[in-house]
Amino acid sequence: MKQSKSVLTQESKRKLIAKRDAFFRKVSDQGIALTYDDVRLTTGYSAIMPDNINIESKFSKNVGLKMPIVSAAMDTVTEAEMAIEIAKIGGIGVIHKNFTAEEQVAQVAKVKYHLNGLIEKPICFNENDTIKDILENRKERGFRFHSFLITDSQQRLVGIMTKNDFDFCEDLSLKASQVMSRNVITGNSGVGLREAHRIMQESKKKALPLIDKDGKVAGLYTFSDVKRILSGDSKTFNLDKNGHLRVAAAVGVYDDAFERVEQLISEKIDLVIIDTAHGDSKGVLETLKALKKKYDIDVLVGNISEPESAERLCRAGADGLKIGQGPGSICTTRIIAGIGKPQVSAIYECAKVAAKFGVPVCADGGLKYSGDIPIAIGAGAHSVMMGNMLAGTKESPGEFRFHQGVQYKVYRGMGSLGAMESNKGSRERYNQGKNDLVPEGMEGMVPYKGPLREVIHQYIGGLRRGMGYVGAGNIEELRTIAQFVRITEAGKAESHPHDIIITREAPNYQKQL
Repeated sequence: MKQSKSVLTQESKRKLIAKRDAFFRKVSDQGIALTYDDVRLTTGYSAIMPDNINIESKFSKNVGLKMPIVSAAMDTVTEAEMAIEIAKIGGIGVIHKNFTAEEQVAQVAKVKYHLNGLIEKPICFNENDTIKDILENRKERGFRFHSFLITDSQQRLVGIMTKNDFDFCEDLSLKASQVMSRNVITGNSGVGLREAHRIMQESKKKALPLIDKDGKVAGLYTFSDVKRILSGDSKTFNLDKNGHLRVAAAVGVYDDAFERVEQLISEKIDLVIIDTAHGDSKGVLETLKALKKKYDIDVLVGNISEPESAERLCRAGADGLKIGQGPGSICTTRIIAGIGKPQVSAIYECAKVAAKFGVPVCADGGLKYSGDIPIAIGAGAHSVMMGNMLAGTKESPGEFRFHQGVQYKVYRGMGSLGAMESNKGSRERYNQGKNDLVPEGMEGMVPYKGPLREVIHQYIGGLRRGMGYVGAGNIEELRTIAQFVRITEAGKAESHPHDIIITREAPNYQKQL
């Protein structure tokens, strides 16, 4: 697809940045902070076709996005199914930490092994393992594939188990060595994607194990995923350098973080998020420094809403920041604790500081419509994190319920009473013990929205059209040139459909109460 090019000069961009800074400075000087409903983007000259706009962005310093949408680390939003699908569309999912460390790692593994471009550490079983043991392990870990390498006691490759081997085995007590295929076509370690494709085509094998000079397993390619990657069918997929879907995971502080990250690293997690209600705290800063010292991995930190917090975390080594304290539809932090800054002002002020350190920021919470996405990015965000807007999709883990003939899915805040009563991860996120809980979130349900891909199509469509009106050809340009006006309550009412009876609902609009 031919990308649209901006006609703005560097001098024009500089003037637009100064104009936007003046707008926010004037608002701040009055002691006012703004959120999405308070502002609109202004239009400008555009030579850009919305469908040709480049929406690639960054989630952290070293983790990119094909589209700037992230699914929230909530137990009714993001588990493996959501993370797989959103990565296929171009975003990234954050696996929540209401799992145990082992359960969370298993969720990450499902995402990482879903495509299997190059599996650096393929699942291997010993030749003395029974077929029953292998099948039970496969079910327990939730793997959808059926090909497993079989090794001896020295970790040398001796065979392979495929779906046919399992299907034709009637005695599950047999050992792998009695059922496996021994005639294994292999490649040397270091074989690239295209060479692997050639070898599998010529040998008509759907799996190509790689071995080192000692005959030990060094990797695995699978034909279906190699073909998909090379054919271009995966052009929207958000992939790591080995052709695996990208995925993130939430961790706590101190021992929780250290235990989880140690295990997540083994599954090639793309980044971890120190996910707390108050990111500018001693525990977070100390955990961040320890993780960056020990591991070569991006660490994104949240949540914050003040520029001073952004500076402290950036100086401590954060690779990304999550902005938003209390804006979520199921969050009551601002009401219960009396803290928090409206989102647009919080994003702008934190992003200005983070930019000095080259640290991307993610706007977390408060989004209601697709038009809020270009507003968040125009204020300085590189990506937006969604909870409510993705809850209720086919891929979200919430249970279904019917209410007055309408299908809903359960959606709750991580600070809700139910989440904190049943999960240590939720309590730690809000710095609370097991007894005498003080909830900072609600439990509820949202209408069933359908498949994620159809929902995201509308959100991205709104983003593209907003960028087209502004005249921004890519995400960085929108972050640079976007201009704002503050609107009144009358202006807000005027923005919505009015003076009509709606006879046919649009797929991208529902009036929020």
